[in-house]
Amino acid sequence: MTDFRAIFDNLRRPRLLIRAARFGLQDYHRDRDLRRLLQATASPERAVPQLLAEEARLEEIRQTGDINYPVGRHIEVLVALMAEVRLLPRRVAL
Repeated sequence: MTDFRAIFDNLRRPRLLIRAARFGLQDYHRDRDLRRLLQATASPERAVPQLLAEEARLEEIRQTGDINYPVGRHIEVLVALMAEVRLLPRRVAL
């Protein structure tokens, strides 16, 4: 099983993006926002991989310097990703 928490913890993004996403967490409403981002509401186990893929796509656009980079959507995806990772079940240490 993939450890999505570890993948998320190892993401390195500009400080301003992360700060904006953390600020947006207080307004995150799972039913509304996840449906808009993924066109469906899914369990955190299903939503996190989809959000990680979308975030990676947006990060690639950002790094290329494309003028069509959707910074607002990138922040929305990071907010949802942060919120959904928090909902993942904790791994039990053996």
